[in-house]
Amino acid sequence: MPYPFRFSALLLLVVLGSFTTPPVKITVYLIGDSTMSIKQVKAYPETGWGMPFAYFFDESVTVDNRAQNGRSTRTFIEENRWQSVVGNLKEGDYVFIQFGHNDEVKSKKSYTTEDEFQKNLNRFIRESRSKKAIPVLLTPVARRQFDTAGKIEDTHTVYAELTRSVARSTNAPLIDMSRQSMDVLQTFGPETSRLLFLQLAPGEHPNYPDGKEDNTHFNELGARKMAELVLSNIKSLQLDLANRIVKPQSK
Repeated sequence: MPYPFRFSALLLLVVLGSFTTPPVKITVYLIGDSTMSIKQVKAYPETGWGMPFAYFFDESVTVDNRAQNGRSTRTFIEENRWQSVVGNLKEGDYVFIQFGHNDEVKSKKSYTTEDEFQKNLNRFIRESRSKKAIPVLLTPVARRQFDTAGKIEDTHTVYAELTRSVARSTNAPLIDMSRQSMDVLQTFGPETSRLLFLQLAPGEHPNYPDGKEDNTHFNELGARKMAELVLSNIKSLQLDLANRIVKPQSK
């Protein structure tokens, strides 16, 4: 081949090689309760961890946060919230599943028996996989509850273990938010951990003129800390989704 033609062919290969196929767009669905959900303006500074979580990904990912305050696995299904998710799932999508807070409380209308809780989690996994989507189980995030010695207490012992059991039996990826968030709270300690939750003095915020002392729901900082835990697990689990996390810009 004459030199000019060889050069032109090489140049063409270089040019074509510089155009990479953009990644297929996917959706990450979040299903769960108030610790994950999007909050109305009137609830601020209460923040679900799913809110900051949405900003950690590149433009190929849409985070669709379907979590709702007060929902359990049972009520999420009964209200047809799950059906609307699974009806839109496509291959390569993710479903992050975090329940337990409202399933485990017998005095709530959302109470779900242990057996039904496991069946519902299994349903979420089975039906996600039927659409070639990837289900990821999360144990419920910890409440801010310390004993008199300053040690964080596990308030989700039973339903967190049920979630772990379902993850084992179905070989589903598991993010153990219960244990890991307890570790975070223990590191902060009984008093400093208030900075992660909806803790307000009277008159501190117009949405809560009488103040607020909430040891379940996060403020912006707490939600960000929980979202960072999830991001860290996405990487350690080596999910393909990790490749779509926004890379820090080089200086």
